[in-house]
Amino acid sequence: MIAPLDERNHKLEGAARVAADRDRKAREDREPTVATRLGQIGVLGWAIFAPILIGVVVGRWLDGALKTGIFFTAPLIMLGAAAGMWTAWRWMRRQ
Repeated sequence: MIAPLDERNHKLEGAARVAADRDRKAREDREPTVATRLGQIGVLGWAIFAPILIGVVVGRWLDGALKTGIFFTAPLIMLGAAAGMWTAWRWMRRQ
């Protein structure tokens, strides 16, 4: 049995409204450009690299001042890497 014409028109209107809403949302939420994505990658890289670099500099300074080889440098590199990864993770979760 075929549905009445009024019921079919109502279903068609609903489908058209859903498609129009989906199209409008797609236009409003544009995909970031390649430059934006590269910038985000750069921010993540520096968020990870900067604490590691600080750990190396401070560790080498402490090892040089105390004549301890790499006693402070190695753990400070690991702490810097952990801090950088945590910072990058927080930044990605916020995005």
